[in-house]
Amino acid sequence: MYTNKAVNQYAAVNKETGVEGANPHQLIQMLYEGAIDNMAKARGCMDRKDFAGKGETLGRAINIIGGLQSFLDKEKGGEVAENLDALYDYMSRRLFEASMNNDIAIVDEIIGLVREIKTGWEGIKEEATAIFDKNTAG
Repeated sequence: MYTNKAVNQYAAVNKETGVEGANPHQLIQMLYEGAIDNMAKARGCMDRKDFAGKGETLGRAINIIGGLQSFLDKEKGGEVAENLDALYDYMSRRLFEASMNNDIAIVDEIIGLVREIKTGWEGIKEEATAIFDKNTAG
């Protein structure tokens, strides 16, 4: 499953992140940060013509985005979840294209999109945490 792979991959790179004690909101926040970090590293690899590093870091970013996509509950999330699903699919395809064409502009585009989603996610922290607390209180 993408979620476990993405979380494990990010945790392996950043062992001090506190993944084990994170609630779902924090976990998703960490995944956004991990995707951005990996894309930024890929960008640097592209500048240095480090093709192996580029492939590795873009692969991690794509896996993390796949993990985020697997968290979506289209039944409960409705149109928002459907739109995010399509956006995550778009981002994964564009990152693959960026890797194939060594295109930094595409990586920058996707970093911008992830940052925008991350900002929105940060804005619903209290609501998401309350839902998590309610669902685990039983």
